[in-house]
Amino acid sequence: MTIVLGSPRVDPERYRVLLSSDAEVVTSAQALHSFLDDHPDELLAVIAPEVTMPVASAVADRYRLNRPDLGIIMMRERIDTEIVTAALRSGIRDVVSIDDVEGITAAVRRSQNFSNQLRGAMGSTIDVEAGKVIMVFGAKGGCGKTTIATNLAESLAKLNRGRVCIVDLDLDFGDVAIFLKLDPAVTISRAVQFEGELDATHVRSLITPYAENLDALLAPAKPAEAEFITPDIAMNIIDVLRTMYSFIVLDTPPSFAEVTLRSFEKADSYILVTTLDLPSLKNIKVAMETLDALGYPRSRWHVVLNRAGSDVGLGQGDVEEVLGIPVTTAIPSSRDVPATLNTGTTLVADNPEHPVSKAIFALAITEAGAPVQREVSKPSLWAKFRRKS
Repeated sequence: MTIVLGSPRVDPERYRVLLSSDAEVVTSAQALHSFLDDHPDELLAVIAPEVTMPVASAVADRYRLNRPDLGIIMMRERIDTEIVTAALRSGIRDVVSIDDVEGITAAVRRSQNFSNQLRGAMGSTIDVEAGKVIMVFGAKGGCGKTTIATNLAESLAKLNRGRVCIVDLDLDFGDVAIFLKLDPAVTISRAVQFEGELDATHVRSLITPYAENLDALLAPAKPAEAEFITPDIAMNIIDVLRTMYSFIVLDTPPSFAEVTLRSFEKADSYILVTTLDLPSLKNIKVAMETLDALGYPRSRWHVVLNRAGSDVGLGQGDVEEVLGIPVTTAIPSSRDVPATLNTGTTLVADNPEHPVSKAIFALAITEAGAPVQREVSKPSLWAKFRRKS
């Protein structure tokens, strides 16, 4: 059932046709509150277009903290930026046109799916307050960083040790949406509207559900939008995600941009990706020397050798000799990996018995089992880096 807050001047059948035949229509905020109090399992409330914005905001504010699994959708005759901004700030999940039947149906489906997933997460016995941040970093483009990040996130989700969120922090050229065939209708760009007041309700509105136990926070659809996502905004989002998920996988850009260095500060574990070619080895070696200089503890480092089976004159032993650190996981080379890009699924999900899947799943088990060692507050390593530069 869906509850609709409308006006006594409008025929309730209008909303039953748009939503469902069993939609319950009430004509006052008090009646809505009474209904929701009597129906604690209700997952959706719809605000009709004739209801004023102050009333809609008051309804959303009432439930955003004490009932976060309740989705609120607002319908409007006319939609503009001011209306959408005000709605999202108050905790309303979506704003749709009363004339857009397909849009209403899609918004209802998205909200209900998200509510079901959120309710499952809220009922979990796992302490999501201790969410572990796992950073995937490659010092050179094309090393398979996003492939590893997406498959690692899927593997962690399949372990059933809590919910997982993959965050695409490659703000200029992120590919997580493409790899998972997700519609970037909602991205991290929306966070600009909440700068300075980000909370779980706001961050929840940025999330795109993907699979069981797995959600995604997508990079901006257009590179021009990336400049508005400051490192402070990105780090605040990560802090909030720690309270919402058991594991947060960060897919970071292949450079020491500020958001990358700040991510190293936040992360509990670093997946350092390299391949069997000299440019990749040189770049990851320089990156590791930088991490050493900044004081990032080696206990967090996990070197992953991607495409380890390639016959290119170098082997795992050569990599370990150059880097001076053992390889944690060697992922074999396979033509099946790029083939999955056309399916919108990860290899781990599509073929869990594949050697690549087994290697990444083993990495996930290592990450899930490794304790989180958080240090006491200390001066920012990023500030230290800036002073040196």
